[in-house]
Amino acid sequence: MESGTVTTPFGRRSMTLGMLSSQVASREIEPDKTVDKWKLYRALCEARPLVGVTDRALAVLNALLSFYPKNALAQEHGLVVFPSNAQLSLRAHGMAEQTIRRHLAVLIEAGLLIRKDSPNGKRYAHKGKSGEIDEAFGFSLAPLLARSEEIERLAAEVVAERVHLQRLRERLTLCRRDITKLIEAALEEGAAGDWMTISAHLRGLLERLPRVPAAGQLAATLDEMEMLREEVVNQLEIQLKTQNQSGNPAQDERHIQNSNPESTSELEPAFETKQGERAVGNNDPNTEPSDERGQKAPPSGGVSGGVADLSARHSLKSFPLGLVLQACPQILDYGPGGTIGNWRDLMSAAIVVRSMLGVSPSAYEEACAGMGAENAATVIACILERGGQIHSAGGYLRDLTRRTERGEFAIGPMLMALVRANAGARRNVS
Repeated sequence: MESGTVTTPFGRRSMTLGMLSSQVASREIEPDKTVDKWKLYRALCEARPLVGVTDRALAVLNALLSFYPKNALAQEHGLVVFPSNAQLSLRAHGMAEQTIRRHLAVLIEAGLLIRKDSPNGKRYAHKGKSGEIDEAFGFSLAPLLARSEEIERLAAEVVAERVHLQRLRERLTLCRRDITKLIEAALEEGAAGDWMTISAHLRGLLERLPRVPAAGQLAATLDEMEMLREEVVNQLEIQLKTQNQSGNPAQDERHIQNSNPESTSELEPAFETKQGERAVGNNDPNTEPSDERGQKAPPSGGVSGGVADLSARHSLKSFPLGLVLQACPQILDYGPGGTIGNWRDLMSAAIVVRSMLGVSPSAYEEACAGMGAENAATVIACILERGGQIHSAGGYLRDLTRRTERGEFAIGPMLMALVRANAGARRNVS
């Protein structure tokens, strides 16, 4: 049985008040108290950050517990185990004896073990005539039994904190997704608002977080992101109410387009047979309207005439030039003087890039006719940005033109994907 006297360490190891405190607490254990050793060990593994022990030290403790003959820690069974360092090394997966001694010292310093040394420092036990152990010298597990409630409470705190951190991460992910999708929808639908500033604010909030944020940092960032999401939703709701009060603006817009099939955008160039040349527009109101290839347009009464072509050409929405340049910064190198200040500069750069990418003049003319000159130049900029991922730029552009005519293509998602990709690349470089 374990004696109730205070024991001091063997040899040059000094006695500390912490060791004395652990021994005093161990003598106050209730006589009938029992704890499952493996459940207590799992709780200790959970509470490890608060207890102040390493995972290697817990591996040594696991080996020590394996030498305890019962599953339940109790004073009546004795609480001292006395394996040699060689035996501990075998059960600690071959850990070196010097390392085992170091981690044993960590466990004793943390108040999880008591060293009960023999007069010569060896570990052994005295047995009585009946074979029962009268006294043992080794390591006492009494502190584990005495601190079982404390260890379980600390484990519960760690688990609760981990769950709280996980919930914060989930809410942050959902909030970020909501804001990103709402901005994409606003840009796609042409909603009024400074969406690029809001997008930059969102990126700033995310970049401010460290790689492994604490719960307080996540909570503060989440509060700001939720306020930002509420602001975005309020702006979109106000615009929806305004549209509902003004009747059916989409129908009015289509009616205005169809009522004047001869109107064309001054920024849409008409191409001749030579690359990069523009056709001179005819301002005579008595002449028949012509398409962008110089051919006469069909009468406006035809279902597939100029009205249908104009509607298809304007089915894509143009996006702010700043957004295009943010998504496709490589196009800046091909602008006049190495810069792009307006849409005409972008379209000039697109003509240069078109030739460099191997896109035929006819394919680019069809894209301008189907998408509009601004959108065609935007698509060329996007193809340049994704040059390594597209094998045939000309075929890809023709496919997008056909999809535009069927109403199956939108530029907004392509631009936003490139904005996110460029932002991620900048973060990796920094």
